[in-house]
Amino acid sequence: MSAYSGPYQQSYDQEPPRHHRHGCGSFRWRPIEIVAMILGFVFFWPVGLAIVLWKVWQRKHDYEGDLSTFIQEKWQAKREWAMAHKAEWGCGASRFSGFGPRSSGNAAFDEWRGAELARLEEERQKLVAAEREFGDFMENLRRAKDREEFDRFMNARRNWQQPPSDAPTA
Repeated sequence: MSAYSGPYQQSYDQEPPRHHRHGCGSFRWRPIEIVAMILGFVFFWPVGLAIVLWKVWQRKHDYEGDLSTFIQEKWQAKREWAMAHKAEWGCGASRFSGFGPRSSGNAAFDEWRGAELARLEEERQKLVAAEREFGDFMENLRRAKDREEFDRFMNARRNWQQPPSDAPTA
C-alpha cells in the first residue's frame, strides 16, 4: 500500500481500461467464424469479406457477442420496430388487433363479418378438437399394436423356454 493517496495513485486492483487491452480478449475468432470466412471466400468472396469486416467492426465497437447473436439482436429490434409501426402502415394483422376488427363504416357489413369470423372460429375449434381426438385414437392404436407384439413375444418366449413334455428324460 502506498503512503500517497492522491488522485493520481494507480490502483492495481482494478482491471485496465478496455482500450488498453493488448490481448485478443473476447474478440477471438471462433472456429465457426473461421470456417464461414474461408467458405465465404471460396464460394462467394463478398461473404468472406463481410465476415472480416464484421470482426473489425466488433473489435472497434467493443461488441462482445458473436455474429449469430448480433444478427438475432438486430432481427428482434427490427421486428419490434415493425410491430410498433405496423398500425401506421394500415396493413397486416394490425387492422384486426385490439378487441376486434376495425369498423368498416358499414354496420351491416360489420355484423356480417363478425358473424362469419365467429363461425370460422367455431369451425377452427372443431378442427382442433377433431385433430386432438384423431391423435388420441392413433396413440391408442399404437399402444394396442405394441401390446399385441409384446404379448406375442412373451408367448413365444414362454413356449421356447418350456421343455417339451413328450421328450424322454435320461
